[in-house]
Amino acid sequence: MVGLKDMFGGGGAPGSFLGLSRAEPGAPEADIVIFGADCATPYKSVGPYCAGGPAAMRAGSAAYAGDTAKVNFDLGGPVLPAGVRAIDAGDLSVEPSDPAHNRALIEATTRAVLSTGAVPVLLGGDDSLPIPLLAAYADHGPITILQIDAHIDWRDEVEGERWGLSSTMRRASEMTHVERIIQVGARGVGSARMDALEAAQAWGAHVIPAHELEIDGIERALALIPEDAQVVICFDCDALDPSIMPAVIAPTAGGLTYAQALRLIRGVSKRARIAGFDLVEFMPSNDRDGVGAVLAAQLLTTVLGLIGRQVAASG
Repeated sequence: MVGLKDMFGGGGAPGSFLGLSRAEPGAPEADIVIFGADCATPYKSVGPYCAGGPAAMRAGSAAYAGDTAKVNFDLGGPVLPAGVRAIDAGDLSVEPSDPAHNRALIEATTRAVLSTGAVPVLLGGDDSLPIPLLAAYADHGPITILQIDAHIDWRDEVEGERWGLSSTMRRASEMTHVERIIQVGARGVGSARMDALEAAQAWGAHVIPAHELEIDGIERALALIPEDAQVVICFDCDALDPSIMPAVIAPTAGGLTYAQALRLIRGVSKRARIAGFDLVEFMPSNDRDGVGAVLAAQLLTTVLGLIGRQVAASG
């Protein structure tokens, strides 16, 4: 019986995203480096609930793996332009019981990627992963953060922990190389108590709730990004509507469609440089028949293509 992998011609390096070749994070010949981590600073009450997220997203790409010259109709051309090389550096060895080690490892790996001029793409794993990712840009700033998320993540601490998933943007705001924060997709009753929202507003973060996207929210978000800025996109899977992305811990109606997400990211690529990307909060145990994993892989494949086109255009 012919399977999807046979039909679409899947191949390449087994277990890697899109079958991309494997290499170390600091490989000098790479333009884009994918790496994963199951957790960074998990809360004791829930633990590393997104463990296996990077592996699930890689599996979601398997049917389309092995040939980045294939046409991606979300891009109107090949997955990656000729001459642009993306690699998969695999998953970092993190320990849920040692968050300080995890943060140091993620930051050091990101720095190694940035030192070669490549663009880091981090797969997760819970939403505490972006904190050390963003910290690694200290010598590569200033940066603008575009967070696409159902929650704003401005809690100062949760359960006595200041580096967890509900504090991601709060910690980012304390980094001197972070110039601006634009947050898109918040909805429902999420992580924001009034003091967190007030802290975000006082710092100057721009919060555009999901319900405003159908009016002019996407255009407003893009207009806030200076032309030629360096943008790190922090994409939480729960930003997407749970009807298309079930693999999250807190499904909330009213999320972004796939088309809205691409319109936003594509808009960034036309206006500024995508200097980094993370796709986190993928919870494999809540997925349904791999639907979320395939969607995450499709989104990430298109993001790789947008970054690759920027690399090619820069010479």
